[in-house]
Amino acid sequence: MELRGERVVLRRPRPEEAAELLRQHLTPEVFRWWGHPDDDFPWYEDPHTTYLAIVVDEAPSGWIQFYEEPEAAYRHASIDLFVDPAHHRRGVASDAIRTVMGHLADDRGHHRITIDPCVANAAAVACYEGVGFRPVGVLHAAWRSPDGSWLDDLLMEWVAPGMRR
Repeated sequence: MELRGERVVLRRPRPEEAAELLRQHLTPEVFRWWGHPDDDFPWYEDPHTTYLAIVVDEAPSGWIQFYEEPEAAYRHASIDLFVDPAHHRRGVASDAIRTVMGHLADDRGHHRITIDPCVANAAAVACYEGVGFRPVGVLHAAWRSPDGSWLDDLLMEWVAPGMRR
């Protein structure tokens, strides 16, 4: 799979990019919100989740993944991502999210997409609001940070026009 945005290309990582993606994951700015990567990063396999490198100018510049709920009565998708701090505040995350949202809505038929940043991650919350996500509510003590403390997440959603009641 390859998805093209205005600035980004989203595709499966290549073997030669694994070390760079791991380096990005371990930067303090990313590690703070993502914690320790699993041993198999970036080669995850899950039948309901798609894992993609965010590529800018042919170089890996972050990571985006999306999960698709297969149960018809609960059909929706969720997104998570990180961007190399060298690309923060340059529109890379927004473009990657919009690209995945378009794929999920237009190609995969999802009418609802969620994302759940840590409440304290103000930059992420602002980015997600900027691409159309709206707060739903706070998930208290929902995530254990790398320092061992339990933090609150903000559940946010995008709902296709005409679907909101």
